[in-house]
Amino acid sequence: ADDRKLSPDTCAQKDNAVRFLRGEGVDEEVIRKIVRIIEEVSFAGEDSVVPQDFEGKCVQDADRLDAIGAIGIARAFTYGGSHGRVMYDPDIPPVLHMTKEEYYSHVSTTVNHFYEKLFLLKDMMNTETAKKEAVRRDRYMREYIAEFCREWDGIL
Repeated sequence: ADDRKLSPDTCAQKDNAVRFLRGEGVDEEVIRKIVRIIEEVSFAGEDSVVPQDFEGKCVQDADRLDAIGAIGIARAFTYGGSHGRVMYDPDIPPVLHMTKEEYYSHVSTTVNHFYEKLFLLKDMMNTETAKKEAVRRDRYMREYIAEFCREWDGIL
């Protein structure tokens, strides 16, 4: 992967993707298109881009759908825990409307991540199919976070 979180050294040039695609004999023009799609897919706060091509829109939707819903909840808490993030602190409010630079440098709680990113994704989908699925997954996440906060506060 050439993800900035997982492979910061190869992310800029998409070295792993290019090496793999060339090794498979993929045409250079197709490689350039794939690299562009990879560059356009990531969430970057208010600086997020809409991909140029339909294929890129589909890849971006798939990436965003993967980040929300039941599996998205598990991923968020797993990532937060593995990076030493506080799970929740009601005294730390979420930061909304971040630019790309602010979002990439911001460290927050895992619960705040839902407000700072995950709850925004539903309205950032490109295709009708993804929009419908995102509504369902977003509803589930909101119910989960509401229950989490009720339990945290000791409300029966």
